[in-house]
Amino acid sequence: MKIEHIALSAGTKEIVDSLTEQLRKDGYRIISNPRTTGDGYYESCIIDFEDNQIEITI
Repeated sequence: MKIEHIALSAGTKEIVDSLTEQLRKDGYRIISNPRTTGDGYYESCIIDFEDNQIEITI
């Protein structure tokens, strides 16, 4: 079963940044670097090895 989108709360901007960089080093595709979105969320998004979109947010 494929999950289209999942969001995970990391707790802080620093953890979002750190997790994103670690996932990049581990070979995951980053589709949006850490940033504050138009609706005020701080997040990054990756695609996992099964093509699921994973949002890492505060």
